[in-house]
Amino acid sequence: MAASKARAASLAAMNTFPAVPDVSPAVPDMSPSVPDMSPPVPGTSPAAAPPSLHRRRRRVKDGMLSGLIYLCAGITVCILVGLIGYILVQGLPHISWNFLSTAYSARDKALQGILPMIINTLYIVALTLLIVTPIGLSAAIYLTQYARQGRLVKAIRFTTEVLSGVPSIIFGLFGYTVFCVMLGMGVSILAGCLTMAICILPTIIRTTEESLLAVPDSYKEGALALGAGKLRVVLGIVLPCAMPGVLTALILGMGRIVGESAALIFTAGMAYDMPREFFGHILQSGRTLTLHLYQTASQATDPDAFHIAYATASVLLILVFLLNRLASLLSRVFNKNPGGRAG
Repeated sequence: MAASKARAASLAAMNTFPAVPDVSPAVPDMSPSVPDMSPPVPGTSPAAAPPSLHRRRRRVKDGMLSGLIYLCAGITVCILVGLIGYILVQGLPHISWNFLSTAYSARDKALQGILPMIINTLYIVALTLLIVTPIGLSAAIYLTQYARQGRLVKAIRFTTEVLSGVPSIIFGLFGYTVFCVMLGMGVSILAGCLTMAICILPTIIRTTEESLLAVPDSYKEGALALGAGKLRVVLGIVLPCAMPGVLTALILGMGRIVGESAALIFTAGMAYDMPREFFGHILQSGRTLTLHLYQTASQATDPDAFHIAYATASVLLILVFLLNRLASLLSRVFNKNPGGRAG
C-alpha cells in the first residue's frame, strides 16, 4: 500500500512541467485619443482663457465703426427731418383751397394762387414721359436682348452714364439753341419737354437696362424651348418681369422733371398765364412749380413772397412724396406673381 502511494507520487511529479514565463513584448496602444467635445458643465469646467490682444483690438475697432455709422445715420436723419419739418411748418399754414385753385398775378395781391403752375408742371411731366418712355424702353431692350455685347454696346453704356452726370444747365443751353432757336419753337412748354426728355433719357435707359438684365435666363430659355419667338419672349416674359424696375425708372425721371429748374428757365420760360387751349398751350411759355418757387423766393423785399415760396415748396414736397408712394405701390403690385403675369 505504501509502495503504491509512492509510485503514484513519482508519476505525478514526472507529469508536472515548469511554468514558462511570458517573454512576448508589450504592444503599445496606438488608437488616437478622442478629445472631449462635450460642453463644459457650469461650475465644473476650468476658467476660460482671456481673449487675445488682437481680438480685443478688433472688438474696439468694430465698436468704433458701428458707432460712427450710427452717428452719421443719425445726423443725416436729423438734417432731413429738420429741413422737411421747417419747410412744412413755414408753408402749410399758407396753403388753402384759394391758393391751389386761383391764378397768379405779380400786380394783383388778391391773385396769388399756383393753379397755372400746377397745370404747367403736369403738362411737362406727362408730355416728357410720353416722349421719353418708348425711346428709353426700346433702347434698353435693344442693348440687352438684341445687340451683340461688344465694344459698341460698352461705348453706348459709358456714354449714357456720362450724360447722367452732365449739369442740367448745359442741357438747358443745348435745348434753347436747338429747339427754341434752330427749330423755331420759341420759349415754350414743348421745347422744355424735349429738353427734359434728353435730361432723363440716360436715367431711363440705365435703370431699365439693369432691370432687364436681372431677369433670369432660365425664363427666356424655357420660352424659347417651347417654341416662342424672340419678340414674344421679350414682350411676354422679360418685360413683364422687369416692369417694377421700369416703373422705378419712370418715377425717378418724374422726380427729376418736377425738381428741375435750370434747364426749364432757358426753354419753358417764366410766364404764368392761365391755359386757354388744351393742345395749343404746349406752344406757349409757362413756368413750373419749381420756377415759381425760385421767382417768388428771389423777391426778398416782399414778406408775402416768402410765404408763397414756402407754400409752393410744401406743395412740391407733398407731390414728391405722393410720387414715391405711387412708385412703391405700383412696384408692389407688379412684384406679385411675376411668373403668372409672364405666362
